[in-house]
Formats: sequence, C-alpha cells, structure tokens
Amino acid sequence: MTARNGNVIEVDAVMAGDEDAFTQLVEQYQREMQVHCYRMLGSLEESEDLAQETFLRAWRARESFRGQSTVRAWLYKIATNACLDFLDRQRRRPRPRDLSEGKGAPAEIAWLQPYPDRLLGFGATGADEPDAAVIRKETIELAFLAAIQHLSARQRAVLILRDVLDWSAKETAAQLDSSVESVKSALKRARSILRDRLPQQRLGWSSSTAPTTTERELLQRFMDAHDEGDATAFAALLSDDVRMTMPPLPHWFVGRAAVEAFAAQAFGPGSPLHGGRWRSVITRANLQPAVAGYLRVPDEAEYRAQALNVLRIEHGQIVEITVFEPRLFAAFGLPPVWPEDSSEDGAPFSQTSPSQ
Repeated sequence: MTARNGNVIEVDAVMAGDEDAFTQLVEQYQREMQVHCYRMLGSLEESEDLAQETFLRAWRARESFRGQSTVRAWLYKIATNACLDFLDRQRRRPRPRDLSEGKGAPAEIAWLQPYPDRLLGFGATGADEPDAAVIRKETIELAFLAAIQHLSARQRAVLILRDVLDWSAKETAAQLDSSVESVKSALKRARSILRDRLPQQRLGWSSSTAPTTTERELLQRFMDAHDEGDATAFAALLSDDVRMTMPPLPHWFVGRAAVEAFAAQAFGPGSPLHGGRWRSVITRANLQPAVAGYLRVPDEAEYRAQALNVLRIEHGQIVEITVFEPRLFAAFGLPPVWPEDSSEDGAPFSQTSPSQ
C-alpha cells in the first residue's frame, strides 16, 4: 500500500494504533470524502462534520480493514453509513410550496449550501482515485444537489455510488450491506424521480469548469447592474423562466418579471439597502460562476459581506440564481469586511476573489 510520498505504509502499524501511519494512509482521501458527504447532505458545514466523523469511525474501526478492499472503498462505506445515520436522525425532506403560491414554485430546501471550488482541489491521484469522475460538473452543480434531496437517503446513496462514482450494482450492494436486486430497484426509482426534478437542459450543460468569454461578459454586466442598483439592466440578463431562491430563507421568485420586481424593491427607497454602496467579487461555487456582494450602508465606513449569488447560465442568459447568506464567505477565502483600496468612492467595483 503506497502513500502519496511514495513510502510503503504498514497496515499492521495502523491496526496496532500508529496514528501517524493512519493519518498518512487516509489523508489523501479527505477532500474526496467531504465531497461525497456533501452530495449526500447538500450542506457544506454538515459535510465538513461528517467527513471528520468518517475518519474518527475509520480510526476506531481500523482493525476491520484487512486489505480485502481498497482503502478508498473502505472509507466510502464508512462515510456513506455515517451520512445515512445522520439523515436517519434528521428525517428531513424538501418542503413543497403551496400551489396557491404560484406556478413553478421550487421546493424549499433550507439546508442547501454552496461548495467552494477552491475546496475541490484534490491531492495527488492514484490509479484507484478517478478524481474526474468524483467531480463531474453536472453532479456537483446546485441544481443536481437540490434534485437529489428529493430522494430517500438510501436512494441517494445508491444513485451516487452507481451513477456518480460508476460502481457496479454488486459493489454498491456490498457497500450498503444490501442485495443487488434492492440496489437495482432503488436506482430505477431514483432515476425516475430525478427526471422530474432536474432541468430539461441538464444533459446539455458544459463540462468545462472555466467560464467562456460570453459568461465573463455576462458576469461583468451582472456586477455592474448589481453595484449600480439597476433593476432594469439586471432583468435584461435573465431568461424568461429564471428562478431565484434564497436558502435558508423561504423566499423564491419565478420568471423575469418577478425577479425584476424583487430587485427593484431591494434596491428601492423603501429598502434598508437603499443608498448603500456595493462591491462585487467574482468567485466560484459548485463549478458555477458566483458573485459575492459587499455593502457599505450610509453612515458606515466599511463594506461588509452581504450575499453570495451562485448563477446558472445557459445560452448566454442567467436561468437560475441561488442567493446565500454571507456566513460562509470564509470558506471561499473571502473576508467578512472588504479591505480598503484606492478606487474612487462609490464607483462600481469588480474584482476576483483572492482565493481564485
């Protein structure tokens, strides 16, 4: 068994209680396990906790590893069971909106959080560590994460192991202490539910993680409109059926007119944000473009973190905006207060996150 530094790790030393050997054995899988937990849970903070729980469980159960499977498979089983135990305790499901609230109302998923692209940088890869498969674009985007929250915990585990990680039905059954027939049944049901929940254009999403020239121009126009509080210019960037949600808040808007009306109200005279100065910072979340907004309200000297907007772009238009609270800025390498600079006071400000 070989570690990242090329030295052979003695499994016997791990099972005998050598913490350094154990750390060397499992540390290369840390990010991968967190991404797996994130897919299972849809929450960055919970995925961090469950990844740590995975390694604690692995340490306690180290004697159960006898080399009959890869370390990676062994850790996936522990991580999956840790997530299933967590979800069994939580028993949470997306809350459907009242149909009277309007057509196309998205389900409320209060625990959904963004995942910073900066945390997707895995360590060195080995032959049994297919990072490209682990981080397929369409299976880390927010639309996918929101869709699989509608699956039961076991259906979610089966779908991720089979369709995301490309494990066989036999391997998946072994991971879940289940039968092949049960796995096949759960996967069939999970795929059916996803077909009803995923955007119709999902298969057409680009597999590239780098923004195109068109997307960069769109982002600049988005930031300009946002920083200037121009609801009309903002609306011009949106598709007719654009959707906007704000987890964990219950607010949602469907359609260009509804989103424009919200923007006009948010920037208007009756809003506590009115008269404030904005600064926009480009970052990335879930392999999607994102814009962090900083606001300096009247009579204050500092620009404080206000919101993180994660965008889904199709055919040169914004088709979905997910607005998150600023408490996760640190995970994106963003400060709670934007440092002072020499730019002209009040001018629109666009900058790339220092972590990007």
